Amino acid sequence: MGPCVRRDDGTIHGDTVNTNTLQNLHGTIALAGAGKMGGAMLTGWLAGGLDAKRVVVIEPQPSAEIGALAAQGIRLNPKDAGTVDTLVIAVKPQTFPEAGPALKSFVGASTLVVSIMAGTTIAALEKVCGGAAVRAMPNTPAAIGRGITVAVAAKKVSAAQRATADALLRATGSVEWVEDESLMDAVTAVSGSGPAYVFLLAEELARAGVEAGLPAELATKLARQTVAGSGELLHRSELASATLRQNVTSPGGTTAAALEVLMAKDGLQPLMIRAIAAATKRSKELAK
Repeated sequence: MGPCVRRDDGTIHGDTVNTNTLQNLHGTIALAGAGKMGGAMLTGWLAGGLDAKRVVVIEPQPSAEIGALAAQGIRLNPKDAGTVDTLVIAVKPQTFPEAGPALKSFVGASTLVVSIMAGTTIAALEKVCGGAAVRAMPNTPAAIGRGITVAVAAKKVSAAQRATADALLRATGSVEWVEDESLMDAVTAVSGSGPAYVFLLAEELARAGVEAGLPAELATKLARQTVAGSGELLHRSELASATLRQNVTSPGGTTAAALEVLMAKDGLQPLMIRAIAAATKRSKELAK
């Protein structure tokens, strides 16, 4: 693990923060909310070697999959778990005003509180739950271990607590840290909501294929595999996305004809800028 690299934009490279592994984490870890994202995190923790007996799950409506994990030793909805070393909050942000005060009983003076709720600020976490707060924004590829999470820590969070948060978040993919919490709204717009934009691309690529004369089933398969394969190529390649695009584009060819439309003044770039601005604005509104 290399030295911590601080960037001019306020970010800290994610691969340099973690000094803990899941097997080395100490104390009790409580997970509040075991829906899709919380459940993905829990699965990643257990797969990564975290002792199930040290995990408490608070979930009023547990899925069959979460219920089955009780056989591995997790404590599901215990009547009295007492204070815990780490509380991970993965409830829907709109339910936090009601659920948050009930979670305060798990939080002691030295408890680390990690939130993955969109738009919920560190100040709100500290006011409702107390403890030392880390605010994080994952995305849905976490369900297959290919997520990207961005996190920011309150000033009172210790280096050891930050390493614990990093280990827990890294169980579902890579992690980047920022020092400026105001960046989290744009993070939410780009990576938090980003998978939906990619899925929309697959939808519209298939729809355009049908308009061009392809059978719907074939158009859908071509679109899905093209988006998935291109994403994997982007993941594996060290080349910039612009370079990969250029490598597909022959002068005067079919790709160039399509890109002329997509890269026009009224094409994809201004549309994406407006979309990200709208999502960023909404994230800020949710924080109020």
